[in-house]
Amino acid sequence: MTPDPATLRLHAGRPPSPSPVSNAFAFGWRAILKFKHVPEQLFDLVMTPILFTLLFVFIFGGALAGSTDGYAQYLVPGILVQTVMFNTVYSGMVLSTDLQKGLFDRFRSLPIWQLSPFAGLAVGDVLRHVIAGAIILVIGMLLGFRPEGGIPGVIAAFVLLVAIGFGVGWFFLVIGMVIRAPSTVMTLGFTFLFPVVFASNIMVDPATMPGWLKAVVLANPVTWMTTAMRGIFAGTAGVGQVLLALALPVALMATLAPLTLWLYRRQ
Repeated sequence: MTPDPATLRLHAGRPPSPSPVSNAFAFGWRAILKFKHVPEQLFDLVMTPILFTLLFVFIFGGALAGSTDGYAQYLVPGILVQTVMFNTVYSGMVLSTDLQKGLFDRFRSLPIWQLSPFAGLAVGDVLRHVIAGAIILVIGMLLGFRPEGGIPGVIAAFVLLVAIGFGVGWFFLVIGMVIRAPSTVMTLGFTFLFPVVFASNIMVDPATMPGWLKAVVLANPVTWMTTAMRGIFAGTAGVGQVLLALALPVALMATLAPLTLWLYRRQ
């Protein structure tokens, strides 16, 4: 059967479907534009790392390390991990906000790669992690922190930070898919993160803790991440340390990324 000429002309004039890569970049650009059009989010992103770093160094520095310089050398890598962990909550909040506004219903009706909106969220996360990490590093160096691993160590540390944030972020994307109230996502996120982050070696050496608490801290994945971060900055990290630091992020991504997509399709 010969196709209708009008149908042939219609299909001939139709532009080709965009590739998944171009879809991902389009939504990534959307995430970048959010920083321009919603500058208020930069306040938390900038001020929180500065306050945490200054307060902990000057309040605990003398008591725990004898000087602010010595404590900055111990604390800054841990504060970087802490900040990235806290930033991952914003992934779930942004997703919950978009779902609440009905944006994902519009995205679902478009002829695009289904994971494109999540790729855009990932770009926004990377920007937040890099900006906050750079601020903490500058403040830390002003307070006496010195990355003995040099520029390669700094670059490797930031790569690890982004990987940690990307992997842990999937946990809060699932929460954002299930809970449609952004404020509830934030409350649940920080309620979960506070004991996990503070029961680690970010601020205090586990050797000074009671035996039962030391065992909990040493088994905490945040401790593994912080130990690897300190080793990378010092230029002494081994492959085993880095792999241990990536264990939780990789496991979360492998298990929760398919779950997130399933929830997205189901809704």
